[in-house]
Amino acid sequence: MRTPKYKAVVDAIAADLRAGRPPAGTRLPTHRALAAQRGIAVVTASRVYAELEAMGLVSNEQGRGTFVREPSAGLGHLDQGAIAEDVVDLRFNSPAVAGQTDLLRQALRDLSVAGDLDALLRYQPHRGRPGDRATIARHLRRRGLDVAGERVVVVGGAQHGLAVTCLALLRPGDVVAVDALTYPGFAVLARTLGLDLAPVPATPAGPDLDVLDEVCRRRPVRAIYTMPTLHNPLGWVLDESRRGRLVATARRHGALVIEDGSYAYLVDDAPPPLATLAPDLTVHVSGLSKNVAPGLRVGFLVAPPEHLPSLERAIRATTWHTPALTTTIACRWLDDGTVDRLETHKRADARRRQAIAGEVLSGLPTVGHPSSYLLWLPLAQGSRPDRVAASLARHQVAVSTAEPFATTPVAPQALRLALGSVSLPDLRGALTTVRREVELDAHR
Repeated sequence: MRTPKYKAVVDAIAADLRAGRPPAGTRLPTHRALAAQRGIAVVTASRVYAELEAMGLVSNEQGRGTFVREPSAGLGHLDQGAIAEDVVDLRFNSPAVAGQTDLLRQALRDLSVAGDLDALLRYQPHRGRPGDRATIARHLRRRGLDVAGERVVVVGGAQHGLAVTCLALLRPGDVVAVDALTYPGFAVLARTLGLDLAPVPATPAGPDLDVLDEVCRRRPVRAIYTMPTLHNPLGWVLDESRRGRLVATARRHGALVIEDGSYAYLVDDAPPPLATLAPDLTVHVSGLSKNVAPGLRVGFLVAPPEHLPSLERAIRATTWHTPALTTTIACRWLDDGTVDRLETHKRADARRRQAIAGEVLSGLPTVGHPSSYLLWLPLAQGSRPDRVAASLARHQVAVSTAEPFATTPVAPQALRLALGSVSLPDLRGALTTVRREVELDAHR
């Protein structure tokens, strides 16, 4: 079969780019100029550049043109693959405190001599055992969400909770309002399920609620995905007034609210969850990956009663039920205060790390929360995040660019730094390297 001409052009340019011709950072010809050079239509030239961008070889910057990407710029993306041992990874948060491994060792010992171990190997109720759901409900009450165990659903981590919610309550083509910068796991999930994301720009205090209302009036928004308590990546915490406005907008337009509370444990005296303000509209999603450990894979939903059967069907269609062994360990730690103690330690740890970041990056326009493990770093005009990320990779520091977080066609020029997975000395050294490379790039 004959290869389409545009495909041959893509292959030829891709081969050159992979060979370093032209070098990274070079501005490529305009779509019209490429069309003239290659003897193709302008619309075909646009398709060529779109494919090259999808391959990660070029980046399109609105108002500036199309540029050759750094070959190692992929480190700026959130791909949790293997990474060299000598690289300081500022892409993911897996905060740990001293003694967590010993806690697991002791929990396994306790399980080995107590209870009916055979029961942990059997099929479990799809929504979780009643006793486990009651334990989680008590934990959520300490977070300001007064809910009965009957409305709790046990899932395999917060990401699974988001997937179950979307599978159960949304359909391909449904419009979901999201922040213009949002959690990449939700964006990937939305693309996988064929959801139509409608981005809402940010203000310093949270999403622009006037724009959200306008989006809901112009489009049939089925759901609003939001992180009101410690936003990833910008670190905002919506105040009570803005929470009320967001809920009122959802109610006025008949939209479901999907509330992601994964990082909420880091905020002392946070305003009430949206699920408290609008229990009939809100599915609250959280888990134990950040406050305990990502390997535990235990999460939970709180949902309106009428949605529970649909959520249960989605669990049956995905994991059937949450593994009883990890759920049992998690619930013991919720009941005996272990989770509360870990959260207290991690709040203090996050504050220490933000203080180090504030000291090392002083004068740079960082955006974050004083007790967050996340930091957003906008770059100077003319700087290129992929170039900075590639330069940092050569100095054994891995960071995320803005691209995985952007739900708009063009990502802002910024880096996202995860502060919670490395030692404090390594963090200080890595941030010093970040500052140096950011300032060098700004003066190129």
